[in-house]
Amino acid sequence: MNAKKTLAILVGGGPAPGINAVLAAATIEARNHGLRVLGCYDGFKWLVQGDTQHVTELEINDTSRIHFDGGSSKSAESVRQVGDALQRLGVNHLITIGGDDTAYSASRLAKQVPGLTVAHVPKTIDNDLPLPGDVVTFGFTTACNLGKELVRNLMQDAQTTERWFFVTVMGRHAGHLALGIGGSAAATLTLIAEEFSAPQISLDTIADTLEGAIIKRRVQGREHGVAILSEGLGEKLDLTTLGDVERDAYGNVRLAELDLGQILKDRVTASLKSRGVDVTITAKDLGYELRCSPPGAHDISYCRSLGYWAVRFLLEGGSNAMVTIQAGRLVPVPFGLMLDPKTGKVRVRYVDVESEMYQTLAAYMIRLKPEDFATPESLAALAKAGNLSETELLSRFGPLVGRT
Repeated sequence: MNAKKTLAILVGGGPAPGINAVLAAATIEARNHGLRVLGCYDGFKWLVQGDTQHVTELEINDTSRIHFDGGSSKSAESVRQVGDALQRLGVNHLITIGGDDTAYSASRLAKQVPGLTVAHVPKTIDNDLPLPGDVVTFGFTTACNLGKELVRNLMQDAQTTERWFFVTVMGRHAGHLALGIGGSAAATLTLIAEEFSAPQISLDTIADTLEGAIIKRRVQGREHGVAILSEGLGEKLDLTTLGDVERDAYGNVRLAELDLGQILKDRVTASLKSRGVDVTITAKDLGYELRCSPPGAHDISYCRSLGYWAVRFLLEGGSNAMVTIQAGRLVPVPFGLMLDPKTGKVRVRYVDVESEMYQTLAAYMIRLKPEDFATPESLAALAKAGNLSETELLSRFGPLVGRT
């Protein structure tokens, strides 16, 4: 009699709304087909040490209460150790749930562990995995909705207390989450790394963009606003001017430790104060609050489909692919198509700043634009609001919009 086959499930990276729905659906479908199901605690953390004790057998009745954390498998030796641990556990099939780093680890396991079939479920509130433009990663819509509500509260506070908020939103590489939150909340402006085409951005460029928005609002008679800043702006900054920065296991800058909002607050406040312009600015970070939010209706339904079809994909002989649902149908994306041939790592889906969707959101932002420099009257009003001469205004802020 054949031994019962085993499916292992692990989650890499941080939490995201909908993880439990994927776990539950995958466990139920696998158990209904007679598979033993193991949940691996802390992602790859223990497996990479060869530890096979930090696993738990999952049954249909208890999956809704189980949550697993992050972890990573980054070197060839680590991949070998994970593979050995999975083989000792008798694992035949593996489902990984996570973002780009977890997907990369899954692709390496699929190549290096004989007989192991692997399916990856795309999970990240950053929405930056290489999916078609209209297909979001799970957790993103829930995170956007909660973020919108939090930012709207800040907008009300800003109006009441006549202050500005600089809100840094998670998104290590791409600005999808910042833009989704800023656009839906109708924040004053949202800055994302993708709008700057140069490989590096000076801190002055970002600070001047924010200061320009504050001056424009003053022309309109408003001393308040909310600026959304994509965390990924930090990746384009010349970090040598900021001193030592902490990096994660993959070499990525720990942008959450950079305190981008505070750095920009200090820079903008000092600049305005030097000209006698008194503005109150409060820096806030937004991200951890979004990751464990109860999933919305879309994410619940979407995640059940992902979990169910990840198992079916493996049981029907599939492997080495990311599981996606496109137009209501299962579309496996082979790991090879996900990798950037130049870096060998998972490609990043960036915001398309040429798209009509982005241009719509940009049109509603209150920030300096070319037309603000088009007439003597508007130049004079901006110069007065910023307490600087028209020559200084053009020299300082004109280059931001192609005017000098």
